[in-house]
Amino acid sequence: MDKALLFIVAALGLSTVVNLVLKRFGLSLIIGYIFTGTFLVYALGLEEFRHSKALEGAAEFGIVFLMFTIGLEISLSKMNRMKKMIFLNGFLQVGLSSTALFLGAFYLFHLTFVPALIVSLAFALSSTAIVLTYLKNSKEIHTPYGKRAMGILIFQDLVVIPILILLGVLSNESAKPIGEILFDTTVSAVIVLGLLFVFGKQLFTWLLHFSASAQTDELFMSSVLFIVVAASYFAHYMGFTYSLGAFVAGMIIAETKYFHKVEADIAPFKDILLGTFFILIGMQVDLGAFAAHFLLITGLFFGVLLLKTIVIFLGLRLYNTTDTALKTAISLSQVGEFALVIFSIASVSKLLDAEVASIVMLVVIFSMVVTPFLIPHTQKIASFFVKKADYIAPVSDIGEKKNHIIVCGYGRVGQNVQRRLDRYGYDYVIVDNNPKLVKKALNLGLKAYLGDMSKTAIVEALHTKDAAAVILTLESPDIKALISQKVLEINPYANIIVQIASTEERKALKNIRILNAVDGEMETARILVERVMQCDLSQRKSVG
Repeated sequence: MDKALLFIVAALGLSTVVNLVLKRFGLSLIIGYIFTGTFLVYALGLEEFRHSKALEGAAEFGIVFLMFTIGLEISLSKMNRMKKMIFLNGFLQVGLSSTALFLGAFYLFHLTFVPALIVSLAFALSSTAIVLTYLKNSKEIHTPYGKRAMGILIFQDLVVIPILILLGVLSNESAKPIGEILFDTTVSAVIVLGLLFVFGKQLFTWLLHFSASAQTDELFMSSVLFIVVAASYFAHYMGFTYSLGAFVAGMIIAETKYFHKVEADIAPFKDILLGTFFILIGMQVDLGAFAAHFLLITGLFFGVLLLKTIVIFLGLRLYNTTDTALKTAISLSQVGEFALVIFSIASVSKLLDAEVASIVMLVVIFSMVVTPFLIPHTQKIASFFVKKADYIAPVSDIGEKKNHIIVCGYGRVGQNVQRRLDRYGYDYVIVDNNPKLVKKALNLGLKAYLGDMSKTAIVEALHTKDAAAVILTLESPDIKALISQKVLEINPYANIIVQIASTEERKALKNIRILNAVDGEMETARILVERVMQCDLSQRKSVG
């Protein structure tokens, strides 16, 4: 007990100091947690805590709360809209990556079938904790590559469940035939999802409404914790991971009006428990084994990184631009935290040799240490490999501009806006993140540039500070909100004119200071009534 208390105090103090230093240099706090775990094990001689059930439980619930916040981001309606990004892109990524990795493990490293299969499936998974945290903090989750990366990560998190079931089958924990196991699993999944979405939704909504109406933060927070833990335990009781229940609970709450408050309130718990998870990862680092196999571990890491980048890029390039496919591939090229769970179970079940398990786990840990340094440079790395021809008319070449109009988005609405601006003789520039649309505008002799206005550098290069107006004609409410915020950061008095397609979209943008919001539904109603009045007047004249 004394050692446990000493470890907790030391971990809290050291991780706080280390992360304060890392924060000043703009580095990920994940590195600080991993360093804390490794340092404390060797400095205080706490090797026995590497397999502490209490720490493992706390670390697992860090992933649970992470999955809950992911669920908050993905309502059923949003998942339906993102089904191509989640299921098609996710299937391509996991399928192609695991196949390529299996061939390498089986033929190059001469692993037998079962170990090669386990290693390939684990290495195909990327780090939800690191990548999603970065995408959300950097606001790049709303970019084309950020959305695809998020969709694939969601698919990967879902794929963990059948992988864990597969490990149970391979370890002969059950004497049942595989067909019977799959049938039982399917039935359990239907029961879990049915009960949570039908009865759980009503219970969760009522509980949040009751606790919110009491206007007591502690009561609301306890209700949220109860929902997360209860849903997680129910899923685990039915034979699935805790994370699945938390993910579904998040999706359910995303359909309610309380999801913004829930997301804000749950963040401190998620961050603290995730910190525990990464401290535990740091505790698993065997510096002796790492030194003895340094070349092999680093070689495997960079080999997996390169192989996954190439395979993911080739798969995504079928349906995406070169730039988007490459950025997505680079952001997902690392190995994630769920690989540690898979290797741990496989090692205990004797499916992996102890030495092989030690080496592949060190590869995963090395990947998670390096990734926070790598992922912020995704765009720079992509721009180095993509041909300059793909970057049509760089925004940096716009030249001096003043009192001009920026038309962001050259879809159907943007094209109609451009024609009307031409009719009235206004000076304008067009910017879009779609190379095909930019080429179309350039072929018409227009001033069009390829760029993402959610980036500060692009907003500045377009001389937004001196622009007369910024017209946003994009379809995505998230991207419109992100661009509006970025423009207002550069110019708080910017004249932003936004096309709004629905009342729901107006609500989503209500917290942003937008001077002119053109509501498509209201404008259509106004024009229809005006036409009716015109018809009525013409009839009166004819009668007279």
